[in-house]
Amino acid sequence: MRIVEYGKENHEMIVLLHGGGLSWWNYRSEAALLSDSYHVVLPILDGHANSDENFVSIEENAARIISFIDREYGGSVLCIGGLSLGAQILAEILSQRKDLCRYAIIESASVIPSRITNALIGPSVSSSYGLIQKKRFARMQFRYLHIRDDWFEDYYRDTVAISKSNMVSFLKASTAYAPKPGLQNCHAHVRIVVGKKEQKRMLRSAQLLHALLPDSSLEIKDGLYHGGYSMNCPDQYATDLREMVRA
Repeated sequence: MRIVEYGKENHEMIVLLHGGGLSWWNYRSEAALLSDSYHVVLPILDGHANSDENFVSIEENAARIISFIDREYGGSVLCIGGLSLGAQILAEILSQRKDLCRYAIIESASVIPSRITNALIGPSVSSSYGLIQKKRFARMQFRYLHIRDDWFEDYYRDTVAISKSNMVSFLKASTAYAPKPGLQNCHAHVRIVVGKKEQKRMLRSAQLLHALLPDSSLEIKDGLYHGGYSMNCPDQYATDLREMVRA
């Protein structure tokens, strides 16, 4: 597994899992802000630019991250955060290993499957994949995501590096994912975060996760779209994380 690390000299460890179609730079600002006190590890998810494995499933990617933490970091970390696909993988990690972390931040995770959307993924990507390679189209798509402008070059570089098969695989997995029963046994204190301007299915997913997780809080952020908390508000994210782990 390929990773980017900040604050390697620090003992307490934080792992942050980027969103689908993005990469480690999703959390670059938070990592820099937290690196004075924490060892921040930013894995590159399977199937994404510069990853060392193709994407197989959310379950497989979660198992690989657990094995990586077991092998490299003694089997437990202070906190794991995740956005979108990364948050789904985090939910799966928490269901597979109840005590891998003491704290978790699940941001904008869809856990209500959509059969119609799932069925349309293959044809949609096949028809638009060539356009994704064009910078003008990528910029239009980027604006739709409401991500701050200075991320565009990172976004474009890494989006065009994702193969069509990997893109189809992780998008289909994301639209089909549902939480596992083991999630209810999770020992971590979990913050569930969703933007108030996200789709209703995302809001319902956040509420479902809150109901399933015994030690969780639900925060609906005013004015934010999908991923707006970690992507556009890194200072607040880092401050909130520090307060959570110190509580």
